[in-house]
Amino acid sequence: MASAPIPPAPETATPRPRRVPLLARRYALEVRQQLAWPWQALILALAVLAGALVSGAILVAAGVSPEDLLDEFIVQTFFDAQNLRAVLFQAAPMVMVGLAAALAFRARFWNLGLEGQMIFGAIGATFVSIHAIGPQAARLWLMAGAALLCGLLWVVLPAVLKMRLAINEIISSLMLNYVAANFLLHLVYGAWKDPRDSFPYSPKFAPFERLPDIADGFSSAIVLALLVAVAAWWFVDKSRAGLYLRFVHASARVADAVGVPVKKLVWASVLASGALAGLAGFMVAAGQEGRLTQAFYAGYGFSGILIAFLARNNPLAASVVAILVATLFVAGRSLQVFYQIPFSMVQLIQAILVVCVASSDFFIRHRIRRVAAY
Repeated sequence: MASAPIPPAPETATPRPRRVPLLARRYALEVRQQLAWPWQALILALAVLAGALVSGAILVAAGVSPEDLLDEFIVQTFFDAQNLRAVLFQAAPMVMVGLAAALAFRARFWNLGLEGQMIFGAIGATFVSIHAIGPQAARLWLMAGAALLCGLLWVVLPAVLKMRLAINEIISSLMLNYVAANFLLHLVYGAWKDPRDSFPYSPKFAPFERLPDIADGFSSAIVLALLVAVAAWWFVDKSRAGLYLRFVHASARVADAVGVPVKKLVWASVLASGALAGLAGFMVAAGQEGRLTQAFYAGYGFSGILIAFLARNNPLAASVVAILVATLFVAGRSLQVFYQIPFSMVQLIQAILVVCVASSDFFIRHRIRRVAAY
C-alpha cells in the first residue's frame, strides 16, 4: 500500500526587526566619566540663576518690588562708590576665609574651626600692638606675621588629633571655636579691656597699625586678599604639590600607594588654612574694627565654608564668590533698613543658593540617556 505523499513544508519568512513604539522607550541614569569645564561652568551658572530667581520671588512676595531689587543689588551696589567700597571692604576677609576653607577641603580635612583661627589671629596681632613690639615702620607687618602664626598654631591640635588618633576633625575643630571665643571674652572683659571707657574691647590701634587705604577710601585689604588668592591658585593649579594634592583629594589611599607624600601635603594644606584664617582675623581687626572686639568673627566661619563650597575649592573662583557674598550682605543691610526685611531672610537666600549649587552637582556627575526597551 503506497504511503500518502508528505506535503511540502511552508516557506518561513525572514523575521523583520521589531520597531519599538515611542511609549516603550525609557530613560536610564548613568555616571559621567568626565564633563568639560565649560559645561560645568554653564550648569553652575544655571543653578545660581535658579537660586537667584527663587530668592527674588521670595523677596517680591515679602513686599520688595522687582525694580527695587534690581536697584539695590546691581545699581546701588556696583555703581555707587560708597556701596562699592563697602562691598570690597567686606569681601577682603571673606576671600581669606574662603581660601582657608578651600585649601583644607582639597586635602579632605574638614576645617570647621575657621572662626577660632580668626580669633587667635586677631589676638596675636593685638598682642603685638598692646606690647608695642618692634619699630613703628614694621609694626603692621609684625602684626600680620603674628596673626599668621597664631592661626596656624590653633589648627595644629585638630590636625594632630586627626593624623595621630583618627579623631574626627569636624568635631575637634568646631569645638575649639568655643574655646577661642571664651578666651577672647576673657581678654576683652579682663586684662585687655580699654581703660578709657571700660567697654569690652581692646585699646584702639595706632594709625600706623591700621591697614591703609590705597585710593579714595578703598582699603588695601582687598589688594592683599587678591594677591594671596593668586598665590593660592598658583600653588593649587601650577605647582607640583598642587598636582599631588589632586591625587590626595581623589583618593588618599591610592595616592599613598603610588608614592605621593600624603601626610606632608595634608599637613601643609591644613597649616596654610589656619594661617590664612588667622590673617583674615588680622584684616578684620586692623582693617575694619581698628581694635579687638568681642564678636568681630561672627558669621565668617559659615561664610568661608559657603564660599569654598560654591567655588568648588578653586582659589580664583573663591575670590569671585566672596565678592558676591559680600554684595549679598551689603544689599541685605539696605533691605533691612529701607524695607524692614529681617536678616534671617538674607540667611534664607544663602541657604537657597547652597541647595541649588548642591543640586547642580547631580547634573555634573550624572547624565540621563535614552534607551529602548524590547
